[in-house]
Order: sequence, then C-alpha cells, then structure tokens
Amino acid sequence: MKKFLSVLFLSSALVLTGCGNEEAPEETPEDTAEDVQDDTTVETTEGLQDGSYRVEDLNFGETGWKEALEVTVADGEITEATWESKDEDGNDKIDDEDYQETMTNVDGLGPQDFIPDLEGQLVEKQDPADVEVVSGATHTSEKFQDYAQQLVDAAEEGNTETIEVDNAE
Repeated sequence: MKKFLSVLFLSSALVLTGCGNEEAPEETPEDTAEDVQDDTTVETTEGLQDGSYRVEDLNFGETGWKEALEVTVADGEITEATWESKDEDGNDKIDDEDYQETMTNVDGLGPQDFIPDLEGQLVEKQDPADVEVVSGATHTSEKFQDYAQQLVDAAEEGNTETIEVDNAE
C-alpha cells in the first residue's frame, strides 16, 4: 500500500508540476500566417526590380534629334532595350533610309547598324559599363551607356517614373 501511495503521490506531483509550467502558447495557423506575412514585408529585393524604365531628352539636340532609351526588366534581368532618335516630325532615325545611306557613306555604318548592336550588348552584358563604344557612333554610344546606367540605377530602386534629361545645356 505504501508503494501504491508513493506512486500515486509521485504521479500527482508530476501532473501538478506540468500544469504549473508556463510554456508559450501554441501557435495557431493564423498566428503562423501573420508571422510569415510580417517577415516577407521586411525583406528587401536586391538587384533590378521588374518593370519598364525610360529616360528621354527634353529637347531636340543640335543635330535635330530627341533621344530616349527604354529597358524592360523581368526576373531581375534586362530583357529588352530600345533606343529612339526622333526628329521634330516624330520620325525615328533608324527608319530614315536617307540618313542610313548618308551615315554609311561617311562613317561606314548607320543607325540601322549600331543601334541594334548597342541594344543587344546591353541585354547580353547587363552592365552599361560593359557596352562597347561603336566606332563611328561614339557620341551615341556614350550617351547610350550614360542613359543605360541611369535606368539600371532606377531599376535597382524600382522607380519606373520616366527620367527626363535637360539636354539644352
């Protein structure tokens, strides 16, 4: 009988000890979902954020063209780059056959040659600093690199507002 009472006493003590233990309440599915949601809002995205980014001249340059560059970012990478050079009538330099012929005769290449090259280099290399200057289109190449860097900076911040460059100076 003493054995029975000892076992009973010991069992009761363990049960009471377990009840007196202050453990954290068990998480419910709603609690877990809130924790996960809170965690995801704290995380930051590194690299380029998906979207379309554009930089454009505010004025027509000395040669009569207003230029712009637009890039598309998907899955954190530049997937498309489009360079525009428009005259006052809205005609794009790359579509101007007379301009293409004149430039080819003078420099050995025209916009139909170097613009797709610059666009392709940016998509391939992902870094404006790695885009090589096209001989015969040095000014456009350097401007392309500058505008591409501005767009990469905007894409890192996720700022999809058009960047306007006051090129009258």
